[in-house]
Amino acid sequence: MNIKGSTNIVGLIGHPVEHSFSPPMHNAAFYALGMDCVYVAFDVDPVNLQSAIEGAKSLNIKGFNVTIPHKIEVMNFLDEIDDVARLIGAVNTIDFKDMKGYNTDGIGAVKAIEEVTSIKNKDVVIAGAGGASRAISFYLAKFGASSITILNRNPDKAQSLADDISASGLIGDVNADSISKISTCLKNADILVNTTPLGMHPNVEGSVATSNDMHEDLVVFDAVYNPHETLLLKEAIKAGAKPVYGIKMLLYQGVESFKIWTGREPPVDVMENALKQYLGR
Repeated sequence: MNIKGSTNIVGLIGHPVEHSFSPPMHNAAFYALGMDCVYVAFDVDPVNLQSAIEGAKSLNIKGFNVTIPHKIEVMNFLDEIDDVARLIGAVNTIDFKDMKGYNTDGIGAVKAIEEVTSIKNKDVVIAGAGGASRAISFYLAKFGASSITILNRNPDKAQSLADDISASGLIGDVNADSISKISTCLKNADILVNTTPLGMHPNVEGSVATSNDMHEDLVVFDAVYNPHETLLLKEAIKAGAKPVYGIKMLLYQGVESFKIWTGREPPVDVMENALKQYLGR
């Protein structure tokens, strides 16, 4: 990498950021395309968030990814918010050209799933009702899912998210229930999306469903990417269902951010290889 006086900077803000997978992925893409750009991570304490955004604009930084704990608060310091990001209520990408915030987490999941099946007219069950579920749900609705069922340990939280999705007008058929009903809900489902931390390292023995709950026409996406093949995905394979790996969501949310900043199509294979290498795959 050849850093020059003309080199453009994009980066990540969060707290902490040292374990981020984004720098190797984006820098590999810049290198492959011969672009005079570099991606770096900035650890920004929440009390300094506003000054960080103002300073980045003054320094002519081109764009940021935004990770926890800044995804919601950062919206207060932007001039414009993408429509779906506003519905989600969180931003993970900033384009400093127009001080506009986007959320590419949900579209990352959609693109990962669409490697295997179209979202349009599918019945989707989502485990979890937190931030990841919210981001993914609105994009599933935008991409034409027929129905969405949100399942959570706290059914009231699931219902609250379901109400917000219904109110968006993007989809008519949105339901909520307890996670304990997952077996019944999966009988007629086309896609299962896990947004809970169940099965994440080091507690790898957790899973929201077993092979007995699944059928062979089901597509199973797990947002957990460590381990690469979670217990849920192992159970999906055992049932003859189609697995979609969490690493793909990381990849495609990065791909979408890259497009927003540069207006160019990134080399997806290069980004995926860099991601796999960083994650020890």
